[in-house]
Parts: sequence; C-alpha cells; structure tokens
Amino acid sequence: MNKLFKPPWLVLNILVLLSVFSFILIGVAAITLPAPEGGMAGVSLLGCLLGFFLMGAAIAMLAIIGGIGGGVIFSPLIMGFTPVDSLIARSTGLIVGVFSGLIATGTVMRSGLANLKMVIFLCVAFGAAAFTGALSAIWVASYLGDTGEALVRLLLGILITCMVIYFIFGGRKIEWPKIKKSDKITIALNLRQPYYEPSLGKVMVYDLIHMGWLFLSILIVGLISGFFGMGAGWAMVPFQNFIAGAPLKVAAANSVSLVGMGGSIAIWPYFMMGALIPLFAAPWLAGTVAGGLAGSLLLVRIKAGFIRWLLIALMGFSAWGLITRAMAMFHWINPTPYWLDFSILALLFLFAGTSLIKEPNHD
Repeated sequence: MNKLFKPPWLVLNILVLLSVFSFILIGVAAITLPAPEGGMAGVSLLGCLLGFFLMGAAIAMLAIIGGIGGGVIFSPLIMGFTPVDSLIARSTGLIVGVFSGLIATGTVMRSGLANLKMVIFLCVAFGAAAFTGALSAIWVASYLGDTGEALVRLLLGILITCMVIYFIFGGRKIEWPKIKKSDKITIALNLRQPYYEPSLGKVMVYDLIHMGWLFLSILIVGLISGFFGMGAGWAMVPFQNFIAGAPLKVAAANSVSLVGMGGSIAIWPYFMMGALIPLFAAPWLAGTVAGGLAGSLLLVRIKAGFIRWLLIALMGFSAWGLITRAMAMFHWINPTPYWLDFSILALLFLFAGTSLIKEPNHD
C-alpha cells in the first residue's frame, strides 16, 4: 500500500486522477455548453479525447511488450492516416516518449541497472542532436510548406520500411557480450559500473569498447529522433549492445533514461513553436500510463513472437500510409481509397500470421 505514495507510482496516480477529473469536467461541459460557431460539438470533442486515450493505451501496450518506444508507432500512424499537422504529431510523439522514459528512469536508476555515467556521456550526443533535429523539422515546416510536409512523410515512410526489414531479418542481440578490455575513453571517464543481476545471483562487472563510435552513432539517432518525433530505443539498444558491448539489460535501461532525458531537450523547439497542444497531448499521455502498466503485466504471459510480427504488420501499414500520402501530396498519385488501405492491412496481418506459424520456436 505504501508503494502507491512513492515515486513513480505517486506520479502515475496523480496523473490518472487528474485525467479522470478532466474527462468528467469535459463531459459536463459537453452536455451543458453550446458548441461555438464553426467549432466542434462538445460531445464530439469528448469522443475524440476518449478515442485518443484508448489508442494511446493500445500503442503503449504494444510498445512495452515489443520493447520499442511508443513514438515509433504513434508518429507514423498519426502522420500517415490523419490530417493532423506533422509538427503537432511529432511534438506529441516526443512528449509521449519522454513521459514514459522519465517514469521508468527512476526505477532503472535505483536498481543500478542503468549506467548513470554512460547515460550522461551519451546524453550529450543524443540531446544536442535531437535538439538540432527538432530545429531542422521546424525550419522545413516553416520554409517548405506543403512540400516539406510531404517530404517529411516520405522520408519517415522510407525509414519505417527500413526498420521493418531490420525487424524481419535483423541480427540477434547478445545478452552478455564478451569484452576482454575496455577502450581508452571508457577507462579515462571511468564509465564501467557493476550491477547486481538477480537472475544470476551475483554482481556483474562488464567492460565497454568503441565508445567513440557509439557517440557518433547516437548523434545520428538523435537527429532522426528529434526530426521525426520518434523514440530512439529501436536503435540505441542494439547500438550499445553491438558497438560498445554493453549487456542487453544495461543497454535497454540506458535507452529508457536517454529517451527521457534527451527527448526533454528536443521538445523545446516544438514547444516554443506552439506545436505542443496540451488538450491534444493529455489523453495520449494518460493512455500511455494505462497501456504501459497493462503491457508490463502482460509481458510475462504473452508470446513474444506474436507481438513481434504484430508490430511488423502495424509498422508496415504505417509505412504504406506515409509513402502513399506523401506521393498524393506531391501529386504523383491520387489519394488511395479506404478499401485499398484496409486490403493492405489485411495482407500484412496475413503475412505476419503466416510468418509466426512458420517460426520453429515462437514462445
């Protein structure tokens, strides 16, 4: 019972209570107040907010179980299949990723699993690059107009397609990389940090290598994250694991903290631009909390292979929507009809289901 009044549960409970209170107030206003001329009726607005909450919960649940940031699903879906301005979609995607990252940071830091020195070192690269990426996004939107909107969607569609290919054919992560000796940067900055591994019942001491290359890689990831409003866990976890030789759990814990800390820097250009709208972002944040909690409970029971292929199908569908919408904005093709979009979604789910069945071990 005492846990409910301690971080991070205290923060979660306050947010949930505020969200419930806000929905009640909006519901009362929707019933009693007339709609402004040319504006949305209160009942319709309440329905949209509830829809945002439910979609946010579903996205967060899939993201937690699939081990990727919610922004990887959120931003492509919103930009690919809604008329929402891409700056608003990207700023909301960033704040959703930041919020989930900051909530989880306290837990991984207290456990000693996250390497604080390594996180601070990499956050210099990620934060600066993400801020630069966000400024670039605003410049594109300000000076290129509709052409910039189409270009962003096209580039994001290509990026998501590459991610889908990686998730299908990507190499296997190594839980405990064998590193004989740390590199000079690791030794000079004393980046090694032992931690207690409950599954093995002992303190794990690990070395790190190629930190310079990892720093440059995180710079690139930060630019992509800030520009497209996406979480970066999909890249930071394998980069830390493959390049630097960090244990997989440490890489995942570091990634959570980096997304929270670095994303907080990247959100400021969008905030100053007025692209972060509280009424639009709030239900997504509340849904992220509910979905994240539900996802963490389901994580130990659900089949990993099922979620992996479900994510592949959803991301493939997002890539389809982004690319076709961009091509229509460039007037290269006519807007795709709804029946074609749903047919593509059905084919992707059929492909995912067939691939899951063929896996020799998908438990």
